[in-house]
Amino acid sequence: MSTLMPTTFFDYTHEAVQAMNDRVVRPEMSDHEKAVALYYAVRDDIKYNPYVFEANPATLSASHCIQAGQSYCIPKAVLLGALCRLNGIEARIGLADVRNHLSSPALIEWLRSDVFVMHGYVEILLEGKWVKATPAFDRVLCERMGVEPLAFNGREDSIFHEFNGEGHRHMEYINEHGHFDDVPFEFIVEGVAKAYPHLVDQHHPDGKRQLRDENPA
Repeated sequence: MSTLMPTTFFDYTHEAVQAMNDRVVRPEMSDHEKAVALYYAVRDDIKYNPYVFEANPATLSASHCIQAGQSYCIPKAVLLGALCRLNGIEARIGLADVRNHLSSPALIEWLRSDVFVMHGYVEILLEGKWVKATPAFDRVLCERMGVEPLAFNGREDSIFHEFNGEGHRHMEYINEHGHFDDVPFEFIVEGVAKAYPHLVDQHHPDGKRQLRDENPA
């Protein structure tokens, strides 16, 4: 099945992906237990950093996400999907546009918008049901934001918090693009270029954007 196969993006044959899997998964675990454990590993072991976006397909792969140690929603979703596929659990990527009502001024200034296009999450087939998981925001970042880290039980969709700990709206989905068996790279870049042309057109000479130290929430 295409939702189990390795691809250039879901590259679970890479030694870095297999090493991470070996640190998290035990043979006696059920598929449900494996998916939940892998979710928390990806959520918290890979720091969330939206400033590392590049219009470069290599940066959206699972192995690159691990090696960089930090990334944004799409590569983190791909990594979780790749780890699931490595364990024989079907997984695919989903994309949506979301509005972040609690974005930091630094991130809004960088994006020039409070709308995040092409937000990535992963859909995992568990116990005969596709469930959504979003391993983007790590625990340390959530603590800085005053928001409970997003939990995942493997049986219910886990997307973004609708409200923060103080009852203020945090994140809302405003446009769903659907799910894909592999990363639709050109579709993502086109969407990002349309929404934030400055992110695609103004790269540094080496093709990378300079990282910033501001809180990326």
